[in-house]
Amino acid sequence: MNISYLHEPDDLRCGQAVLAMLTGIDVEKVSAELDNFRETDLKQMRSYLRSHGLWISDARVPVQDKSQLPPIAVLSLETPRCWHWSLYCEGVFYDPEHGVMDDFPVADRKYYWEVKVDRQGGL
Repeated sequence: MNISYLHEPDDLRCGQAVLAMLTGIDVEKVSAELDNFRETDLKQMRSYLRSHGLWISDARVPVQDKSQLPPIAVLSLETPRCWHWSLYCEGVFYDPEHGVMDDFPVADRKYYWEVKVDRQGGL
């Protein structure tokens, strides 16, 4: 899967940036389609991905090490500053705030939801 990194347009839209990276849709368009230019919640994240042909698991899975992650995952991280959405894809972390990384950004608690391209093509 080919991910193009996007930095969040402001401190509140990490979720929209993750959705934009996964769907290839401009982050401003994602925000407009969600009618949300602030924090996103899990319901919005799942609904948006599913409406754009991606499968996302219902189960929130705690994780400590990147070796526990599936090939593609949406991450929810409790960073020192706030709860934060991030993306993991095939060994690389695409974090809307911190950039492209080899490991998790600093976080006390980490959770993931697996993402897959559905039968109709998705990404």
